[in-house]
Amino acid sequence: MKEQDSLNLKICVLIPALNEADSVGLVIHDLPRGVVGRVVVCDNGSTDGTPGQARAAGAEVVIEPSRGYGNACLCGLSYLGALSPSEQPDIVVFLDGDYSDYPEDLLQVIGPIVEGRADMVTGSRMTGKMEKGAMTFPQRFGNWLAPLLIRWFFGQNFTDLGPFRAIRWDSLKELGMKDKNFGWTVEMQVKAAKKRLRCEEVPVRYRKRVHGRSKVSGTVRGTVLAGTIIIGVIFREVFSSFFDETS
Repeated sequence: MKEQDSLNLKICVLIPALNEADSVGLVIHDLPRGVVGRVVVCDNGSTDGTPGQARAAGAEVVIEPSRGYGNACLCGLSYLGALSPSEQPDIVVFLDGDYSDYPEDLLQVIGPIVEGRADMVTGSRMTGKMEKGAMTFPQRFGNWLAPLLIRWFFGQNFTDLGPFRAIRWDSLKELGMKDKNFGWTVEMQVKAAKKRLRCEEVPVRYRKRVHGRSKVSGTVRGTVLAGTIIIGVIFREVFSSFFDETS
């Protein structure tokens, strides 16, 4: 996608962040200039100065003190929804604040939406170029199992649950996102499949985080908890579909 193709669209980047003061500025700085109209950092109760670093880099900051990845994202959606209709975005991009993804890849991620082929696009680390050691074995296993279950139960092919993704604002509002924790990404993909949105994947690059420790893979407890939540969300949506069909 060429940069000028997106100039007539309002594109907002939401960055959920918890104690990412050393990296959030790098993420914001590397976003393609002239494409992104608004950057909103959804701070999840950081104690290291993340909000100040985000503002210094040019982002708007909203604060959600209740911990949880999904809580931070939901706070960002509430902020966008409260804007006047003329200020609300056409496309929302989700990107983590740890600088593991390459913000420059945003053009590839929004491309299929800008070109009218897709409603939602997920950046796939599994089909892109990944730095050695950027993902642990449990992460790789989870990124095999969860998409497999989504394909079995909902008929939609994904290769990754990666956080770097874009979705049309109107489509996002239709999904009724609710998950407050690490089930956020898989909930979006499952609900997109259930709503029969046009979904695509594009390869994205991925590297080891530059500072700090991952909230998911940094500890055994975090890895197990995230995996349990993700699988739980899938089966919750399976049962929801079953009861919808039988009611």
